[in-house]
Amino acid sequence: MTDAATRLAEVRDQIARAARAAQRNAGDVTLVAVSKRHNVAAIEDLIARGVTDFGENRVAEAAEKWPALRQAHPGIRLHMIGQLQSNKAAEAVELFDVIHSLDRASLLEALVAAGAKAGRYPIVYVQVNIGGEGQKGGVAIGGLGDLLDAVRASQLPLAGLMAMPPKDLEPGPFFALLADLSRRHGVKGLSMGMSGDYPVAVMLGATAVRVGSALFGD
Repeated sequence: MTDAATRLAEVRDQIARAARAAQRNAGDVTLVAVSKRHNVAAIEDLIARGVTDFGENRVAEAAEKWPALRQAHPGIRLHMIGQLQSNKAAEAVELFDVIHSLDRASLLEALVAAGAKAGRYPIVYVQVNIGGEGQKGGVAIGGLGDLLDAVRASQLPLAGLMAMPPKDLEPGPFFALLADLSRRHGVKGLSMGMSGDYPVAVMLGATAVRVGSALFGD
């Protein structure tokens, strides 16, 4: 197998093992291949091996790579996983099927307005600042209920919650907290887990994992 095939097989195996350990179905976990800074050839290699969901961090990079790729591969779903500025909402609505980083009322309003103009509304995750870090995006835990209510009152379909644990701390407790918040607020989807910790995230309830280097290499 090629390096890409080997890496993909390992990631899929790790997801399956973690799901079995948690008595879950691995098919309930969406693998989002984080393709930021990777070229079209590397992306097409994964598409050829059955990967259908890809994530990008920047609107500008996605706009360069993905229109032609999506025309060639119409079954792809594109995910916005990075912080999103309100002034990029119109471009994001045109490009992305899923947005993982909705974290404030002003962005919600911008996405709703852009969706009405474009005639399409992306699915959204509400990003939670699970570690209370000043440098990270995400709604504070105390403000989560109000933002969820606003999303539910809008035209945007709500997928669930997203979070990134603090970099130098054990991620498990933060994943468990996000899962608890999802239960308390009646949402099902959990976008959590990256290359270094996605098996733990799957064991604790992740329904989408965002995996980059473990698939593409460093």
